Amino acid sequence: MWQQLLEGLQNGEVKALARSISLIENEQTGYESLLQSLPYSNKTKIIGITGPPGAGKSTLADALIEQLVQGDKKVAVLCVDPSSPFNLCAVLGDLIRMSDWYLHPRVFIRSLATRGSMGGLHPKIIEITELVKTAGFDFIIIETVGVGQSEIEIAGLADTTVVVVVPEGGDEIQTMKAGLMEIADIFVVNKSDRPDADNFVKNLRLMLSPAFHQQQVPIVKTVASNKTGIEDLIEQIKLHQQREYSSDRKYWLLAEKAWWLIMQQKMKHISKQDLEKQIRTHIEANHFNLYRFIQLVHDWEKK
Repeated sequence: MWQQLLEGLQNGEVKALARSISLIENEQTGYESLLQSLPYSNKTKIIGITGPPGAGKSTLADALIEQLVQGDKKVAVLCVDPSSPFNLCAVLGDLIRMSDWYLHPRVFIRSLATRGSMGGLHPKIIEITELVKTAGFDFIIIETVGVGQSEIEIAGLADTTVVVVVPEGGDEIQTMKAGLMEIADIFVVNKSDRPDADNFVKNLRLMLSPAFHQQQVPIVKTVASNKTGIEDLIEQIKLHQQREYSSDRKYWLLAEKAWWLIMQQKMKHISKQDLEKQIRTHIEANHFNLYRFIQLVHDWEKK
């Protein structure tokens, strides 16, 4: 089965891609063989879009799709949606996003639930991006939920990390300094037709200290709802990717991906449901200590 899927992927078949993603998500028979057979490719560029909720990330992604498709590019979009902590299903869905592109021959859109991942990214996001690369897309846009540590994780996955903020986010900028400031390759001030946008950009630029970046981080003003500034953003993305691929960043990205996959393999046989049952038993016996419990689990794994 996986051999047929691999052939379909290499031929750019959308149905094969959709089935392959489901195979990986559900860890069905043959999924490991499929992954190990994927050819190496660095032609597909990954654009990560993150930022606080309400900044207009989906609208910006929609505008990017339009510009890239007009440039005769194939674009895949992976929307990482928050999921319920109880049933792990997506709270949102791609049915309400980017509806103009579902049937376009050069666009593929897939909504992925975080499935309880604390970082805010799908637990199989690395594997899924490799599948999409094999299907021959020029760009992959990954839009995160914009909560938790997803902003940091996306930096280890994307070739270019775009952080989207809005002019009213002055207080948020102060709290972002320890996180987003370090990982942003490009800042987008969306909804920049609002009052005080210029002053916001000025303050943001002052906060982008050289201590965090060897090179100045571009700030692009956009109004994604009417496509203003999108061409400038794409130009900055292409400039960044040309520059970064002449450096050691690609090796760091691969090392980050390898590290996460190794961690997933080590944790693969540990079930959250089993942990919950064991924790309940310890608490009911009035001798629960989180750190002793973790050591017990570690000792069990070594046996």
